[in-house]
Amino acid sequence: MKSNISVIVPVKNEEKNLPDCLESLNWVDEIFVVDSNSQDRTCEIAEDMGAKVVQFDYDGGWPKKKNWAIRNLPFTHDWILIVDADERISPELKENILQAIESDKFEGYYIRWKFVFLGRWMKHCWNHGWMLRLFKKGMAEYEDLGMRGEGGWDNEVHENIQLKSGNSACLNGYLIHESNVSIYRWLEKQNQFSTWNAKRRLMQLKEPFPPIRWVFSADPLKRRRYLKALYIRMPFQPFIQFAYFYFMRLGFLDGLPGLYFCLFRSSHELNARMKMYEQRHLKQQ
Repeated sequence: MKSNISVIVPVKNEEKNLPDCLESLNWVDEIFVVDSNSQDRTCEIAEDMGAKVVQFDYDGGWPKKKNWAIRNLPFTHDWILIVDADERISPELKENILQAIESDKFEGYYIRWKFVFLGRWMKHCWNHGWMLRLFKKGMAEYEDLGMRGEGGWDNEVHENIQLKSGNSACLNGYLIHESNVSIYRWLEKQNQFSTWNAKRRLMQLKEPFPPIRWVFSADPLKRRRYLKALYIRMPFQPFIQFAYFYFMRLGFLDGLPGLYFCLFRSSHELNARMKMYEQRHLKQQ
């Protein structure tokens, strides 16, 4: 018997990742694959595996894809789960989700990532932070950061989803992030991410600094915002990034993929910093 959950899977040209994602959701009753005019077999694969395909045409404003889906899709069930195409539900997480939706104690649940790079779990050199992904219909939306298609996205990138009201809890088990695309394509995507990050950080530098009490908050979103605000104001970010994850977080225990990943993370920071400098410099001319 299928579970009473509606799932949103935002996609664009995800024919390599989507089959594994949908296979991990074969216990779910309703899956909406929200597409952005894919040019590969994404839609065909989704339909063949029993998902409902919905097209999203971005007009450059707000809402973006996930918020549009949350607001407009004809959900059959009261619980909504958001899963990206390069993510899979672990068996332990599946069982905890099924237990959670039987309770009325909470309106939303936070889930942790397990990040896999070059076939290896990045146990040490990745922040396995909590993300709100399971929530009751009408009870959560993504925040509006004022970013409008920067980096080439019609989808929420680093915007956080927040409960409108009610209580939340954390679920055991992992949401496994493992992309099947090539390093070439992965680096292309990360180049877009660094463009997005550069523009967002320039906006953040103009915002008031969060109160220090946020670092001790029980809300993981407030803690992340405080630490992010502190981090983007620090010098030598690429070097700090590498030293922290490779040495302090023991990233070297993740083998050669861990070294590659830590080097990549520091290069991502360097790219974002250069793009911030470029945008400031060009604006002054």
